Amino acid sequence: MSSEPASVLVVDDEPSLRKTLRTSLTASGFTVEEARNGEEALGAVQQNPFDLVLLDINMPGTGGIDTCRKIRTLVPQIGIVMITVRDSENDKVKALDAGADDYVTKPVRLRELVARLRAVLRRTHFSEANEPETLEAGNLEIDLKRRLLRRNGEHVHLSPKEFDLLAYMMQHQGIPLTHTRLLRSLWGPEYGNELEYLRSYVKALRKKIEIDPASPQYILTEPWVGYRFRNPSDADVPSVSVEED
Repeated sequence: MSSEPASVLVVDDEPSLRKTLRTSLTASGFTVEEARNGEEALGAVQQNPFDLVLLDINMPGTGGIDTCRKIRTLVPQIGIVMITVRDSENDKVKALDAGADDYVTKPVRLRELVARLRAVLRRTHFSEANEPETLEAGNLEIDLKRRLLRRNGEHVHLSPKEFDLLAYMMQHQGIPLTHTRLLRSLWGPEYGNELEYLRSYVKALRKKIEIDPASPQYILTEPWVGYRFRNPSDADVPSVSVEED
């Protein structure tokens, strides 16, 4: 990752919130520009190479979902984090389906926001780099080339699909993955609604990698949305709900 400060475009129609976010993110080491609406945001991303966009879902004119979809088309590799309404699971799924990498809910908590932005940065820079042969998280080490998993240095047997699911989650560490995205990415485009099928694989994986499968530290549930792989060694990433959806 570059040593240059990451650049963020903050898109929101509320001047007071833009000012607060700009001040907080600048203090956290980001360079920040602002846009008042979707139209301004679309113009800005075409003129400047931003690393990240922080985008409110509810805006007059071109709404956040449409803006997100258009930005993703214009700049495929840019990181997008959306600000959603608290407890609106439908908004969260819509945001992710439109191409957002992650979301935070109002009222925005700075520590969580910065953690989400940095996780998205890791994802975008990871996808730009050559894929490493091994990935590590906590006491897990996965060898992508040899298709092996070790926990505390000891080999853990996984079925081929269990390996594919864990590898995909670890490659998207810290990023929420919807049920539909996981099913279609790993089983094929004709899948998307087989939630119990996916849950059975997640349950099996948790039994093999978690100290306490009932209180997982790696594969966390995003209620009604999907799952998020969390590295328990990463103190900056806040924990989220782990109860089954």
